[in-house]
This record gives sequence, C-alpha cells and structure tokens, in this order.
Amino acid sequence: MDMKFSLTLPREALSIPVIRRVLGDALRGLGVAEDCVADILVATSEACTNVVQHAQTTMEYEVIAVIDGDWCVLKIVDMGKGFHEVADARAHWDAESGRGIAIMRALVDDVSFDTRMDQGTAVDLHKQLTWKDEALIRRLERELVHSAR
Repeated sequence: MDMKFSLTLPREALSIPVIRRVLGDALRGLGVAEDCVADILVATSEACTNVVQHAQTTMEYEVIAVIDGDWCVLKIVDMGKGFHEVADARAHWDAESGRGIAIMRALVDDVSFDTRMDQGTAVDLHKQLTWKDEALIRRLERELVHSAR
C-alpha cells in the first residue's frame, strides 16, 4: 500500500504536535506497529524542532511523508540559510543541544541531510515499517494470495 502527503507548516513550536498527530494517525490507520510509530514520531519531532530552532530566515517548512511498501520516507524541508556541517552524531547525551541528530539516527534506518547555504536544508528519514498482525495491509495481502490460488 502506498500513500503520500505533505504539510506546509509555520516555523513555530506549535506546528510539531500537528505533524505528530497527522503522521501518527496515518501510520496507525494503516496498521503500523505502535513501537515503530513511536520511533518515527520522535525522529520527525527532532527534525522539525531543528527547523523551528535553527532555520531563522524562513517562516514555514514542509513535511513530506511517503509510505512505499514496507518503508516510511519522510522529508523535512526548510528554505532557511542552511548550515556548514551536520553536528557529530556522537553528541554527548548530557549536552545542552546537539542530541537531536543522534536521536534520529538511533530511531530510523537512515538519516541524510542536503543543505545548501542560503537555500535551505532537507532532512530525509527512512524507516522500515513493522506491522500489527491485524494491519489492513496484511489482510489485503492474504486476500490477494488466497484469490490467486
């Protein structure tokens, strides 16, 4: 089952619960396992928090979500000033800041950054999905296999 949606949000802290709600509801509706949903939501929150805190030259940002088979691909895009380098993923857990990238890397299968000075930053998050046993997609697959026999 494939699905794609995007939201353009204001660059403010109140936008983060909105994307968590929309994305979480979509994933749960498809039957994604709750621990997988939680990982995706925390990683997405960290990426969005970075936009809210650091992309000071833009008033909004976009979150693009794609469910492609067993993968969730998220792209968080801002049109801010960009940055010179990505913080080290081995940031100290007791540091005041810099933990977000390490958290993202711990929760999803792949994190990548495309940043260009004065053109913004895109963060890509890739997570292989795990499903509840009663997931809609699993029921559809069983029906297709059964009808093909």
